[in-house]
Amino acid sequence: MKDHKLKLIDLQKVKNGQFIKNYQLTYQNRNGNHKKYEMISYNDIDHPHELGQSENGVAIIAFNKGKLLLLREFRMAVNDYIFNLVAGSMDTNETVEACVKREIFEETGLTVDRFVTILPPTFAAASMTDLKITFVVVEVSGDLDHKNVNEHEVIEGGFYTPNEVRDLLYSSKFNANCQLIAYFYSLLIDLSALAGKTI
Repeated sequence: MKDHKLKLIDLQKVKNGQFIKNYQLTYQNRNGNHKKYEMISYNDIDHPHELGQSENGVAIIAFNKGKLLLLREFRMAVNDYIFNLVAGSMDTNETVEACVKREIFEETGLTVDRFVTILPPTFAAASMTDLKITFVVVEVSGDLDHKNVNEHEVIEGGFYTPNEVRDLLYSSKFNANCQLIAYFYSLLIDLSALAGKTI
């Protein structure tokens, strides 16, 4: 497939918030006209070639004895509870593995026993931000404990079977990537039935 990238002409920081920065990009479109585009980033971007280059965080698909770990957490941006994966930002010079262990412990009190898969970084919402996250699949153990959650967060973790997750999918609100993970996990019910097994 041949690339037909639009030409990025200018990048300006519009606002410098405590965590999120707002930028205005100016592109030249296919007809030679200019297109102004707004985006947000966790990164300080000085040059166009820096767009989309930084890895910012992790999203963790965690299992214990075949059950999927989900968080029910209050999110201020939607003023409601949603189901989500354990996730978080990477500290400066922190490895993916170290970030996963820290976030799992801080949000659930659990311990990472084994890294199953570390996928390449992916864009979280490319229509509005250059935020890149790394999906990691792990096995965890221990007792759920939320004493390390900071005062600004409300988080309740739980382990769920495919059947329980299927019920949640149609009765609860989800973060988008978590909903997709939960949906495919819930399909294990049908797959196990076809194989004549019980999960």
